[in-house]
Amino acid sequence: MNMTTVATDREQSKAGKRPVSRTKIQSGLREAHWWPRRSHLVWILGLFLAVYAGSLFSPPLLDDADATHANASRHMAETGDFVTLRVNGIRYLEKAPLPYWVVAAGFKVFGYDTFAVHLPLALSVLALALLAYRWGMLAWGDRAALYAASAVLTSVGVFLFTRVFIPEVLLSLFMVGTLYCVLRGLELRKKAWIYAAWTMLAFAVLTKGLVAIVFVGAALLAYGLFTGDLRRWRELRLLTGGLLFLAFAAPWHILAGLRNTGGAQGHGFFWFYFVNEHWLRFLGKRMPHDYNKLPGWLYWSLHLVWLFPWSLLWPAVAIAAWRERSTRRDFAWRTSVLLGSFTSIVLIFFAMSTNQEYYTYPVYMPLALLTMAGVVIAERRFALDTKVRRWFIAGHVVLTVVGAGVALALAGGLWQSRKLPYVSDIGEMLAHRGVGDYTLSMSHFFDLTGPSFAALRLPATLAMIAFAAGPGISWWLRKKGEHKASTLTMALTSAIFLIAAHIALVRFGPMLSSQKIEARYEELMDSGAFAKDSELMLYGDQSYGSSIPFYAGETVPLVEGRSTSMWFGSTFPDAPKIFWTKQELEDVWGIGRRKVLFVPLEKRDEVDALLGKRQVVLMEVSGKALVTDRPLGEPAR
Repeated sequence: MNMTTVATDREQSKAGKRPVSRTKIQSGLREAHWWPRRSHLVWILGLFLAVYAGSLFSPPLLDDADATHANASRHMAETGDFVTLRVNGIRYLEKAPLPYWVVAAGFKVFGYDTFAVHLPLALSVLALALLAYRWGMLAWGDRAALYAASAVLTSVGVFLFTRVFIPEVLLSLFMVGTLYCVLRGLELRKKAWIYAAWTMLAFAVLTKGLVAIVFVGAALLAYGLFTGDLRRWRELRLLTGGLLFLAFAAPWHILAGLRNTGGAQGHGFFWFYFVNEHWLRFLGKRMPHDYNKLPGWLYWSLHLVWLFPWSLLWPAVAIAAWRERSTRRDFAWRTSVLLGSFTSIVLIFFAMSTNQEYYTYPVYMPLALLTMAGVVIAERRFALDTKVRRWFIAGHVVLTVVGAGVALALAGGLWQSRKLPYVSDIGEMLAHRGVGDYTLSMSHFFDLTGPSFAALRLPATLAMIAFAAGPGISWWLRKKGEHKASTLTMALTSAIFLIAAHIALVRFGPMLSSQKIEARYEELMDSGAFAKDSELMLYGDQSYGSSIPFYAGETVPLVEGRSTSMWFGSTFPDAPKIFWTKQELEDVWGIGRRKVLFVPLEKRDEVDALLGKRQVVLMEVSGKALVTDRPLGEPAR
């Protein structure tokens, strides 16, 4: 049933109709149940578990952002300091705290492992899917709701950027939730929804910072100007709602500012967080300069990938939506205006600002919802509208051709590697071409070689089957007019591909995580191969091996590592003395307590030139090494 709200009393009066009472409006909005229909719920939960359950347990936490952020949460759980984030003992003041609070609580319940870190990410995706279902049901009906939830769970970008512990999915949930609550509050004229919106906005600020206010505020302003609802600004409860917002959002900011003063050039939290991390980051002048900006053509075109496979239907969706455009100011129309404004503002903002691929994650759910609402319209017009039908089929043709190409490439790789032995350490087999200097999320896939492909037989086979059969079946069903089956087949095809992608990520685990190296260190310590007072160290920036201090559960000295996220925290006078120069390392190498040094692939040549034959290799994984300064069993000198 298509659940849309009625026009306002004034608009209905102009149309010569009897105004509908507020009670009628409210009862109409309540007709859509919060929970999906049973069959829909089974489908949604099935997709979620199939695609996201595996990430709760594997692979181990990855180096760089994943383990870095987990380290901050581990410090919170161990010390009880929920105000000042610290990584490897050093202040980490660039992030808002809410995601770290959640994971720290998970550590207390589940222990220090992947499950505790990735459970909040997975549950946030499920919540986004259910919000898409609810919103889609109210605006466009149950089919659009089912499609929207399916698109959220099977879009490439939603999946890819929840493989690591970053706050974007939680930010998306709170920002889109804020917009939903505002729209419901205005439609139902219930202040409880408005206060819920202020609360959600406070959580969004505690998740990512002031950018949440910018995006939500600008979207609501644009919506109000376009719809004429700006005159209803008093219904947003700016005073009491603002006080509620401050009650949630202000205390942490105030405490963090008071407890973190006296950094570089006298700066503390307030300057670093509000000026450096917000304003200077936008301008591209943030210190330190450890980030990049995607070229414009790549920034925009990558959204075809992040919303794949549903982005292939955008031309048909746009034409169908334009053909059925309406001047009725119902709930569907207001939803389209609000989410369209929000999406446009976020995309334009990050096109001008410094950016990473995942910064626009908050628009994925709105785009999925608007896309699938358009798909429902296109399906309704499919039999009678030649242009819509032509572009709909064109999308399926492109998907089928792409699928066939991928399936053939995978089949070729499987054939070439059919007689090669399985190698557990795929990193040793990669070409290491340095595509995009590995700043792109999928750069390492360009390094695949024949021998490395042998480690990916299972995921390659799954992906090959999915792409060889799924797109063609979906196309065939579409031509027969079996639209629901066709669209859900696309979702199932994408789900199988994402399952294969996760298995591939697990196979890349030894290369992307240093957990095995840390486990070897623990094993040698426990076996008595070297003394308990041996000193574990990491060469280079902590991001190269951030899983080492996390799994070790201790502060690890960094050699030539006073850089990137470690820089500002290191300037505080009470920062622990964990930063060494390479000259200091060379001077004590082989003297006093045993030194055990983790060396990332990127620094192997530099360490070889520094230490030469004075290093004893304890373990090598994917080009990374664990070395020590004397043979096992040799006493201190």
